Amino acid sequence: MSVDRLNYLNKELIIIGTAHVSKKSVEEVKQIIENEKPDSVCIELCNSRYESIVDQESWKKMDIVKVIKERKSTLLLVNLILSAFQGRIAQQLDIKAGQEMLQGITSAKETGARLILADRDIRTTFLRIWRSLGFFNKIKLIWIIVMSVLNDEEITEEELEKLKTEDILMTALSDFSSTFPELKRVLIDERDIYLAEKIKNAPGPKVVAVVGAGHVPGIKENIYKSHDVKELTNLPAVSRAGKIVGWAVPLLILLLIGSTFLLDISSGLSQIGSWVLWTGLLAALGTIIAMGHPLSVLTAFLAAPITALHPLLAAGWFAGLCEAYLRKPSVEDLENLPKDIFTFKGFWHNRVTHILLVIAIANIGASIGTFIGGIDIVRKLMELIS
Repeated sequence: MSVDRLNYLNKELIIIGTAHVSKKSVEEVKQIIENEKPDSVCIELCNSRYESIVDQESWKKMDIVKVIKERKSTLLLVNLILSAFQGRIAQQLDIKAGQEMLQGITSAKETGARLILADRDIRTTFLRIWRSLGFFNKIKLIWIIVMSVLNDEEITEEELEKLKTEDILMTALSDFSSTFPELKRVLIDERDIYLAEKIKNAPGPKVVAVVGAGHVPGIKENIYKSHDVKELTNLPAVSRAGKIVGWAVPLLILLLIGSTFLLDISSGLSQIGSWVLWTGLLAALGTIIAMGHPLSVLTAFLAAPITALHPLLAAGWFAGLCEAYLRKPSVEDLENLPKDIFTFKGFWHNRVTHILLVIAIANIGASIGTFIGGIDIVRKLMELIS
């Protein structure tokens, strides 16, 4: 653990760089806050992560149908996977995940300091990453983080040492970050700036900040610079080109089918059949791979040919809603969620995560079907013209 003392205007800033996997860090956080008696204590948590740490029963309040309807299923899936990664490390080391942050919260209350949640909302961070990725990179990202969690091998000593100096989210995604350098910018660099702004603007002349050691260099570099925090919380809008492409592709497919009908009705019907089969069958296959209910498979098949022609809809959402109604998560599923996400079997059989997998894999199947079906429509038209 490192402790840096900085002066900013008329404030004393004490930056505690903790090791996320160290019991010693927990003890030292407690000691420093009690000795310094700061006016404010900043911790590297956002509201949603804070609530999940202080409210261990939060999983039981989840409404999976609401999550799907609000289009947050992918975000929840990634969140659960990363929670599993952190929990697996904590189990191996016999510590409680986020214990040093929990100690910062407790010590702030005990000393009468104002508690500041200094990290950017994790949902904003992931959405900024997600919206910057192309389709195949999104699939690759999900695949890597799923495999990093479901790998039952113990964390090596080398990886544990790395965790003492790196952000745990960055460590979980290290394989992907080597091929996608923008990941570091969003996960680390932007959050360094955000943390620095929150820390230096915390109330009172003395501020203690509890952050992961990996963020300390970036915070020190940015603490004396001026930044616009609002810019870091904005979600990147879909580009005009992206919107045009999103609507142009379905319109082009409809135009091609319509043109074929004008030339030959039977060929047009063949194109429609090809579109329905490719999109529907591959969406249904994705649902089958996720071991969805037969009616969810049918829903994916029926929805995919239509949702593939609308950029704001997805076949997996409909399959997931069907799965949620047919196999509604029980209280036991919600209670076991924090434990089940540690294992492949638990992740696959818990009804909450199972529904999320149905959504994700059905959407991947439908997307592949859209690509193949579109090519087949072009092929049939070219054959007719020639």
